[in-house]
Amino acid sequence: MKKIKLASIKKIYNMKRLSIVFLSIFLLSSCTIIQQGEVGVKRTFGRLHPRILGAGLHTFNLFTTTVVKIPTRTINLEVNMDLPSKEGILVSTVISILYRVHPDSVPSIITNIGGTNYEDVVILSVFKSAAPNVSSRFYAKDMHTIERANIEKEILALMRSIVTPRGFLVEAVLLKSIRLPAGLAKSIEEKLESEQEAQRMEFVLAKERREAERRRIEAEGIRDYQRIITEGLNPLIIEWKSIETFKDLSKSPNTKIIITDGRTPFLINPTDTK
Repeated sequence: MKKIKLASIKKIYNMKRLSIVFLSIFLLSSCTIIQQGEVGVKRTFGRLHPRILGAGLHTFNLFTTTVVKIPTRTINLEVNMDLPSKEGILVSTVISILYRVHPDSVPSIITNIGGTNYEDVVILSVFKSAAPNVSSRFYAKDMHTIERANIEKEILALMRSIVTPRGFLVEAVLLKSIRLPAGLAKSIEEKLESEQEAQRMEFVLAKERREAERRRIEAEGIRDYQRIITEGLNPLIIEWKSIETFKDLSKSPNTKIIITDGRTPFLINPTDTK
């Protein structure tokens, strides 16, 4: 009897343990965790709930409901594409599209586009239409100049006008890599080198012109100085300067021989007469 009772108790205990395990699995299966940078929407029998689920732990009915998760963080979509130029040349490019999903638009995106393929349906489709439309208005060489930024801005503006009403925020379109045909790339490099050399020569010529102007101004200053001195040297001033010179010589202790006509002195060093 004791053995039967022990067996019954053990059986009941195992059944309780098994029930707890099944209950735990059920509860865990009825929970989902939404990470930072994403939102979720419950779908019950194909119908979306209006409430958007933020980051954290959420429960749902395992048998009737699923949770559709959509990332809302910035996504870097890299595209390899040959873009046509104004002259009809295909330019190989690598372009990054930075975009994200607006959280409030998630139910609309899931309903109208889908919860998994919206990137191909909207972002890529719009980009593949907008990028050639813009690049065909520019020359191939423009992709290596300041016009590159304008190309990016125009593609971005065109994409935003289409995808923003659908709930997508395109943050930037970046031309990361551009590969021109070999012959065209060489001719562009040669042209850029010629332009740089021309700019250097223009700088040298401007420097020489500034130096010539400086010398001209300096010469005019010397000329004006000499004219002022010459105009100021009248006979009275020369005579007055001679008197000052005689006075200075009279104060000197050294022996000197002075030859003069009474107006201008000529000084002879006595050592030179030996």
